[in-house]
Amino acid sequence: MDLELIVSEAQRAFAAAPDAAALENEKARFLGKTGQLTELLKGLGKLDPEARKTEGARINAAKQQIEGALQARRQAMADALLDARLSAEAIDVTLPGRGLGAGSLHPVLTTWERVEQIFRSIGFDVADGPEIETDWFNFTALNSPENHPARSMQDTFYVEGNDDAGKPLLLRTHTSPMQVRYARMNKPPIKVIAPGRTYRVDSDATHSPMFHQVEGLWIAEDISFADLKGVYTDFLRKFFERDDIQVRFRPSYFPFTEPSAEIDMQFETGKNAGKWLEISGSGQVHPTVIRNMGLDPERYIGFAFGSGLERLTMLRYGVQDLRLFYENDLRFLRQFM
Repeated sequence: MDLELIVSEAQRAFAAAPDAAALENEKARFLGKTGQLTELLKGLGKLDPEARKTEGARINAAKQQIEGALQARRQAMADALLDARLSAEAIDVTLPGRGLGAGSLHPVLTTWERVEQIFRSIGFDVADGPEIETDWFNFTALNSPENHPARSMQDTFYVEGNDDAGKPLLLRTHTSPMQVRYARMNKPPIKVIAPGRTYRVDSDATHSPMFHQVEGLWIAEDISFADLKGVYTDFLRKFFERDDIQVRFRPSYFPFTEPSAEIDMQFETGKNAGKWLEISGSGQVHPTVIRNMGLDPERYIGFAFGSGLERLTMLRYGVQDLRLFYENDLRFLRQFM
């Protein structure tokens, strides 16, 4: 066969291929297992050694020319594809620049700041503490010793390493450890709130593995449950900026308070009128916790409460699903700008 004719035919076929798939089909016609050049190479075995050497060299030279034409066509197709893409994605540098969008506080952070402002106005300090907490401060100091069934109510995330006593470290399940931490660094009377991030193994429309809580504590020699009712009821009315709020204290159980109560609220008017909504846990600080604060429970008494900042935010703005706060959907977040 005329090798020059085969090379010319291959070059024309490659140049006429409209796309990569057609090009590969043409390649198979010349260089595939049953291609023209492959068949010629298979026939070399029938020739005598001298003729085989001469013909083999000619066929290999033709093969190199065809492979070169194939590679050139592939490169041309890739260049054309890149040019088309660059043209489609071209940026007009003469257009005016785009300004940065204005940001705003996250709705939960707005609630956080509002809670701090209200409690500061009635004489409460604001405390902050570690999110990676010791087992003692998170559980034992709050009257939940090892193997206490109440610990299962606050299943959490443990981290590598131990504290100085060899006990495990964990992501705090509430900001209540700040009760003992703050009381050990300050003398009574103690009036403090401790807002911050907390962690539990929960995830649904009203719970998140990471959430925010504000802990409140008032310790003195003559603080009663009536003070708790007055302080928290006044806080709710200021936070929601309305006086038509009814508050009830429903008996409950918490290991760090005795007696304990769930706090429910009800709006007299509006969308949620007539519905009792759980808003916080509370109670008189347990004598064991006061003793772990380094104080005498026969002399000092007080109350504590813990409220979810997400729950307060949901009720203030009418949000039905807590998970919306953490999905980073700007369509949702822009409503609070």
